[in-house]
Amino acid sequence: MNAQQGAFPLYLSESVFLWQINVRVTTMDAELEFAILPSTTGKQLFDQIVKTIGLRETWFFGLQYKDSKGFSTWLKLNKRVTAQDVKRDNPLLIKFRAKFYPEDVAEELIQEATQRLFFLQVKESILNDDIYCPPETAVLLASYAVQVKLGDYRDDYHVPGYLAKEKLLPQRVLEQHKLNKSQWEERIQVWHKEHKGILREDAMLEYLKIAQDLEMYGVNYFNIKNKKGSELWLGVDALGLNIYDKKDKLTPKIGFPWSEIRNISFNDKKFVIKPIDRKAPDFVFYVPRLRINKRILALCMGNHDLYMRRRKPDTIEVQQMKAQAHDFFFFGCKIARETMELMERLRQIEEQTKRAQDELEEQTRRALELEKERKIALEEAERLDKDRRAAVEAKAALLHHSETQIKNQENLATELADLTSKISQLEDAKKKKDDEAKRWQKRAVMVEADLQRTKEELKTKLMGVHIQDSVHSNILDHDETDESSAEASAELTSPGMVRDRSEEERVTEAQKNQRLQKNLKFLSTELARAVDESKKTPNDLIHAENVRAGRDKYKTLRQIRQGNTKQRIDEFESM
Repeated sequence: MNAQQGAFPLYLSESVFLWQINVRVTTMDAELEFAILPSTTGKQLFDQIVKTIGLRETWFFGLQYKDSKGFSTWLKLNKRVTAQDVKRDNPLLIKFRAKFYPEDVAEELIQEATQRLFFLQVKESILNDDIYCPPETAVLLASYAVQVKLGDYRDDYHVPGYLAKEKLLPQRVLEQHKLNKSQWEERIQVWHKEHKGILREDAMLEYLKIAQDLEMYGVNYFNIKNKKGSELWLGVDALGLNIYDKKDKLTPKIGFPWSEIRNISFNDKKFVIKPIDRKAPDFVFYVPRLRINKRILALCMGNHDLYMRRRKPDTIEVQQMKAQAHDFFFFGCKIARETMELMERLRQIEEQTKRAQDELEEQTRRALELEKERKIALEEAERLDKDRRAAVEAKAALLHHSETQIKNQENLATELADLTSKISQLEDAKKKKDDEAKRWQKRAVMVEADLQRTKEELKTKLMGVHIQDSVHSNILDHDETDESSAEASAELTSPGMVRDRSEEERVTEAQKNQRLQKNLKFLSTELARAVDESKKTPNDLIHAENVRAGRDKYKTLRQIRQGNTKQRIDEFESM
């Protein structure tokens, strides 16, 4: 693909052409299209994106792309976009993603837009199992995600099956428990009901406050080796550098806060960390490829800068954003309260209307029944009246018939005398007819004999008849169918900030809320009865062991930072 493929010319004059390059940028909730020039830097593109989406907390974010070898890489903002190894698609494909994570989301994420982008990205990482989340916590987080999307639970609206099409739990959790969709929905619904009255933006923040206590939240892992050649994981996050055993990404073994580090550098595949403690040796490890060291350096610099910034007074810009967010919060709370009051009033009116409608329907039904009964009674009365009239008519007819019979008896006596006389006359006439019949019978015998002779003569003259058949045939129809050596270093010292390690005093969100802790334990016990032990992953087993040992993210953090820097570096070298 040549340098101009995926672009179109922009005419400036008769002799000057510039080529515009199409870029498609996907955020967690939108897809944006831009046209940039070959001279456009990553910073110019970044500024155009954040201006378009109205984002001011820009320091957490970066631009990510796939290079020509298929590796996911962060765009360098100080270089031209076209000078970097972005895969030459048309348009160029760029992702706008969180690159650095806050220590405490409730304290640092000010804008609702920032909170939403973090919420969506963290939720995606949990559902994809990039961040390990135990089953009971996954159910709790799912309920907050439902509150964000659907708002308060309503019995009349959220009927069984209302979560059937939602992806709310990691596939790992679904596969290792003998529960169907409706049973998972019932457990999420219990929590969803408890979130009544929580605004959607507050539900996002509650989700993140719980998610940030997960061990893998905000950690970038890199394959490294110590001087002995032992394969280990290096974890880079908002609080510092942690070393993990190769088989366990949940429980770091050694930790170095950013406040202990004064310089970081690499030379080819070797990475060197110089502690502030001058008595401690350098912390040295090795990576498979140079590009990994470049990425580690960039992440260390960015996270260290944010770590130190948090321990200084807020900048004017941050103070303004917090003041605006504070005003917006109270204004939003007022609107939300008024909205909830209106919604409650509307609900009451709906209930009153429904009751009145039910009463009207009942009265209408009763009226129809009464009308039906009235019609039946009327029809019965008409039938009885008809029967009465028929009985009167029958009585009159019988009376008339009786009178007629008396007259008929008198007439019959006269007729009887006349008939007796006629009978004698008829008997004489009958005798004459019998004699005449005998004469006709004799003549009939003679005619029968003549007819028999005629039949025999006709029989000899009869001829045969021939029949011709025709045959029809049936017709059947048939249907047919390379990387080069390099080095770089960065100074990370920040006078006056060395002793501030307030993060070591933190506790998890569950520990702050006894009721939440109790409910999580109950749900964990309930889910344990439905789990298929054969489908538990190594992370499940490690998490279970950590729970039994009473460990959590912050207790482990305090433990792995014990001792001086030299002792921890020596421990790393002996791993």
